[in-house]
Amino acid sequence: MGFSCGIVGLPNVGKSTIFNALTKAGAEASNYPFCTIEPNTGVVPVRDKRLAVISQLVPAEKVVPTTLQFVDIAGLVKGASKGEGLGNKFLGHIREVDAIAHVVRCFEDPNITHVSATVNSLSDIEVINTELMIVDMETLEKRKQKIEKLAKTGNKEAREQMDVMARLSEALDGNRPARSVRFDKEGDTAYARSLNLLTAKPVLYVCNIADPSESDNIHVQQVKGLAEREGSEVVTLVGKLENEIQEIEDPEEQKAFLREMGLEETGLDRMVRAGYHLLDLVTFFTVGGKENKAWTVKANAKAPQAAGKIHSDFEKGFIRAEVYNYADLVKYKSEHAVKEAGLLRVEGKEYVVKDGDIMHFRFNV
Repeated sequence: MGFSCGIVGLPNVGKSTIFNALTKAGAEASNYPFCTIEPNTGVVPVRDKRLAVISQLVPAEKVVPTTLQFVDIAGLVKGASKGEGLGNKFLGHIREVDAIAHVVRCFEDPNITHVSATVNSLSDIEVINTELMIVDMETLEKRKQKIEKLAKTGNKEAREQMDVMARLSEALDGNRPARSVRFDKEGDTAYARSLNLLTAKPVLYVCNIADPSESDNIHVQQVKGLAEREGSEVVTLVGKLENEIQEIEDPEEQKAFLREMGLEETGLDRMVRAGYHLLDLVTFFTVGGKENKAWTVKANAKAPQAAGKIHSDFEKGFIRAEVYNYADLVKYKSEHAVKEAGLLRVEGKEYVVKDGDIMHFRFNV
């Protein structure tokens, strides 16, 4: 697994309700601020229809999907960067995740309190983003103080690092997140990543609505407009309804309920899939024998890195990978037929893993 998505937002926007539905972990969800203090975590399967098809063509004892970890982080408030609402602790939890799922309240309900007394999706988002930006500004200022003297001596690396921080600071001063800054040099990109800025993390906006018929209400439209300008992703779902869906254990009953509600799939499936894409991940498969299993790696990962997902010894002792693609298996119906068609390849250490690859690793330790 190894990839995590932190669920953030103002208090009472539905974070814990959505987390419960995602993980069935039973995290406390209450109608008062800060009911979540320590972050709850849950591992969620990424449903991939390809795995079911593979298992029809290549029998195995067990079928194991790939997963993502979701972390339910307590509600932030204005002033969190200065410690308001136990903010510093919660901001530290955000630093540890790979991406942010920002839950936004996009419904009106006088029975559910709002920390600002009125529902304004863009204002709510701005509160969170401002607090994250303030923390990032402080992070950059501290780092600058350490490097500035060295840069003044003419040290080339230090000067380049100062230039990277200057561009990031300019963006933050202009109310733009660090993720909006693009660097031409790979070294600059790597250094910016090493700063671990909160606003550099990719963001998925999760619009929590009261009813499926409100999927394009004014609040949702505003969030979509912001996400488009930022290059972020948006998923709209009904938090309470998702909880009801997940309580139906029988898969066929669940499908019938979805049809009755006019839905093709759960909002949570869309959320998990969007989080998977947001993190720029690809899936490869190992098949046959004890299990058919899906694995997650970053896009552009090479074969030894993929092998290391299975076991560190596989990466250390990597010799080669025997590879073919899911599409070839579907077309030829068996591994033997794929091999007979000349589509099973032997790849070395520089091979870049493609989404849908089916891989057998050879290693020596």
